[in-house]
Amino acid sequence: MATADYPTRYQVIGLHNVADSPSWDRLDADVREAVEVVGRVLPFRTNRYVVDHLIDWSRVPEDPIFQLVFPQRQMLDSAKFAEIRGLLRRGAPADQLAAVVNELRLGLNPHPAGQLTHNVPALDDRPLQGVQHKYRETVLFFPSAGQTCHAYCTYCFRWAQFVGLEDLKFEASEPDDLVSYLKAHPEVTDVLITGGDPMVMRTRVLRRFVEPLLSPDLEHVQNIRIGTKAIAYWPQRFVSDEDADDCLRLFEEVIASGRHLALMGHYSHPVELEPQIARMAVQRIRSTGAQIRMQAPLIRHVNDNPDAWAELWRTGVRLGLIPYYMFVERDTGARNYFEVPLVRCYEIFKKAYSQVSGLARSVRGPSMSAFPGKVRILGIVSLRTMLDGAVLAGVQDSLGPELGDPDTPRLVCDFIQARDPEWVKRPFFAEFDRGAAWFDELRPAFGKSRFYFEAPGDREAPYRVPELTELLLD
Repeated sequence: MATADYPTRYQVIGLHNVADSPSWDRLDADVREAVEVVGRVLPFRTNRYVVDHLIDWSRVPEDPIFQLVFPQRQMLDSAKFAEIRGLLRRGAPADQLAAVVNELRLGLNPHPAGQLTHNVPALDDRPLQGVQHKYRETVLFFPSAGQTCHAYCTYCFRWAQFVGLEDLKFEASEPDDLVSYLKAHPEVTDVLITGGDPMVMRTRVLRRFVEPLLSPDLEHVQNIRIGTKAIAYWPQRFVSDEDADDCLRLFEEVIASGRHLALMGHYSHPVELEPQIARMAVQRIRSTGAQIRMQAPLIRHVNDNPDAWAELWRTGVRLGLIPYYMFVERDTGARNYFEVPLVRCYEIFKKAYSQVSGLARSVRGPSMSAFPGKVRILGIVSLRTMLDGAVLAGVQDSLGPELGDPDTPRLVCDFIQARDPEWVKRPFFAEFDRGAAWFDELRPAFGKSRFYFEAPGDREAPYRVPELTELLLD
């Protein structure tokens, strides 16, 4: 298919006009109702390219991209769904509907992992709007003009940025505070410009936030990252948009400054790499010297299939992309609809990882962006499978009955990144729980009450077996 066959004018599809889409009448009435009801609570936005070129309408509603961008009935608790539906059917006043919707949103954990409470840095004792600094080397920046997307993923953990609740938004209209903060923090090597999606900005606006980072005063900032789904949802941004060439020239300027530029491409399913224009966007971006890294969460109904991940990574590598992360769906929004238990996440990752060559094994996961850091499930082991008889007996004599049954499986975890850099790559053990779907549902193994990185008050007693980790993983 020639690029001329793809839309060149971006056309948003949302609640205000979805009924005008030719595909709308193909949906069952209950599916249309679900979109209209759930879309009042969680953000709904897609576009003509996604609808016409990524969704297989013969498979709807099971099609993975349809699940990725169209709200589904089960994303809301049945009672809440019925309440919102009833208000809409009665034609309730807008303020009454808004009050119920906003109360419901606040109960969906809109800012997980301490984003509002622990990640916001200060400059001269003044909290910085639109800036987060959770890990020592990396600062996140949220430009106000980039706090939307070409289409919204229904699982998005930053959904609160898009629903009009100003107190829940991160954004900064100017880069001045960011630059001042970076000058005061030479330990920062990476700036991640994120959103939303920064690539919704016109190039002249994006340039206003990128160029200051290239200053000689900020030589310690060596890596500039841009988090984006645009390469999948609107590849025209890099191919046929009127300022696409200007955008690529900006990328070239970043590379010419001696910095590394990485587009953190959110790819949820291999179908997003199939269209010719999507591959052309990849080629044009890479021609500037920038790299594209692939990352996405593991999402039930979308990509909870090891073959889909293996195909995604293989295709990405063939096109020159770098597999980077498989995330676990965060504990926010419609998590009950999308979440996959951690044991199953590990099984999917392991099976997908085993199907690809070493070039794709740069990917890391499954990883939870939890409060203390990026927690990875490394494996599932029992003491008997890891230790020979003599060593096992010695460990049991040393640590006693708290070790439990040596045939019981446990999860081995570590930190890929952490609030305290000393925690990185230090393994820890959690009890095997086939139903646990997030970090706070994991319990320390071997009868202990807290993990080594938890403060004494977090649980009732300290986790006292670091010597076991040393014995098992030395």
